Amino acid sequence: MATEPTSTESKKDPKSNGNGDDQSLGRKIKEGIDLAKNDPREGQIWTSVIRHKLDDSPRNRSLAVLSNVFLHLHPAKINRDAVRYGFTWGMGGISFYLFIVLTLTGVFLMFYYHPTKGQAFRDILYLRHDVPYGNLLRNMHRWAAHAMIITVWLHMLRVFLTGSYKPPREFNWGVGVLLLVFTMLLSFTGYLLPDDQLGFWAVTVGTNMARATPFLGHEGPFGPQMGMTAFNDVRFALLGGSIVDSNALLRAYIWHCIGLPIVLSVFLIVHFWRIRKDGSISGPAPIKLEHDFKDWAPAKA
Repeated sequence: MATEPTSTESKKDPKSNGNGDDQSLGRKIKEGIDLAKNDPREGQIWTSVIRHKLDDSPRNRSLAVLSNVFLHLHPAKINRDAVRYGFTWGMGGISFYLFIVLTLTGVFLMFYYHPTKGQAFRDILYLRHDVPYGNLLRNMHRWAAHAMIITVWLHMLRVFLTGSYKPPREFNWGVGVLLLVFTMLLSFTGYLLPDDQLGFWAVTVGTNMARATPFLGHEGPFGPQMGMTAFNDVRFALLGGSIVDSNALLRAYIWHCIGLPIVLSVFLIVHFWRIRKDGSISGPAPIKLEHDFKDWAPAKA
C-alpha cells in the first residue's frame, strides 16, 4: 500500500533534485563564510591566489623557502664554492642593488625636473641650491650610475674568466650581454638630461657615430642603398630632428625614465629566473672525496 508523504517531503522545493543537495550546498557555503571570518587564509580570495595549503608542516615550511624566488634565489642544492665572495666578487648582486638605488632616486628627481629647453638646467640648479638634500639626491643618482657601469663590466669579466657562459648557461650569457647594452644606453640617455655642455657634446658625438651604422645610417655601409638620408636614418630617429634640441631632450627623457627601465626590468627577471633553472651560477669543480677517486680508478690488469 502506498504511504502518504511526510510533512518534510511535502515541503521540498520542486526545483530540488530530491537529495537535499541544495540544502547541503547552502550549509557548506555558510560554513565556509564562518571559517573565512575566523581565518582569512581559508577564504575563497586567499585560496584563489595561494594555490597550495599553508599548514604548519615540515613539507610546507620547506616549500615556502625553496619555491619562493625572493627567499631562495638559488636552487635547493648548489656547489658551496660557487657562492663564495672570492669567486663571484658579488658584482651581480651589487649591480642589482645599484639599479634599485637608481630607480628610487630617479623617481624623486622626477618631481623637480622638466624636460624642456631652458627649464631643465634651471631645475638642476634648483636641486643643487634650493631643494633640501637635493644635491645629495642628485649625486646619489649620478655616482650610482657610474658605479653600475663599472660593476656590470666587472660582472661580465668574472663570468667570462670563470667560463660561466658555457652550456647550459649560454642563453643567460646572451641575456647578460643585452643587460650590459641597456645599462650603457641608460647612462648615455641620462647624460643629456641636465642640458649642459657635457651632455650636449656627448650626445652630439654619440649620435654622429650612429649615422655611420650599417644599413641604418646614411653614412654607413649599405645605408644609401637602403634609402637612408640625413632626415630619415637612425640619427634622425634618436634626436627627433637633425640637431640636438628640445626634441632630443624629450626623447632622451622618455627613454631614460620609462622605456629603457621597463625593458631592463623584464630582462632582469629573465636573468634571475635562468640562474635558478640553470642550476645556479657555475663554480669551481666540486670537492671529490677519496672514494670518488677509487670508483673512477682504472681497473688493474
